[in-house]
Amino acid sequence: MGVNLSYEPKVVGKQVYGSLYDCDEDMLKDVDKLREIAIEAAKEGKMTLLDVKAWKIGEGVSVVAIVLESHITIHTWPEYKFATVDVYSCGSHTDPRKAFEFIAIKLGAKRYTMKEADRSSDF
Repeated sequence: MGVNLSYEPKVVGKQVYGSLYDCDEDMLKDVDKLREIAIEAAKEGKMTLLDVKAWKIGEGVSVVAIVLESHITIHTWPEYKFATVDVYSCGSHTDPRKAFEFIAIKLGAKRYTMKEADRSSDF
């Protein structure tokens, strides 16, 4: 009995999330730029964008991009030069890590934490 090297679970779930520190404060306040970053991150991660919404909350911004494969979120606290990012994808063809790293670069993060979770399932 051989090993199946082409195995793929019934549901592929890849999540990359973390915190961004010492970001560009002006960028963290800019609703339009953050919205564009989420749109571009979806492209970078090979995800299909369905919709994107952004809200100004105090000085910060929350962005939610709904992609066919799941979602991308960005939440910012400009007063602390801090943001959180979550990229979750149910598509085997996608690269949520690349989308996360793209966002970190665009926000000018001097450092960040990044965690990955395999949320795949065979039931």
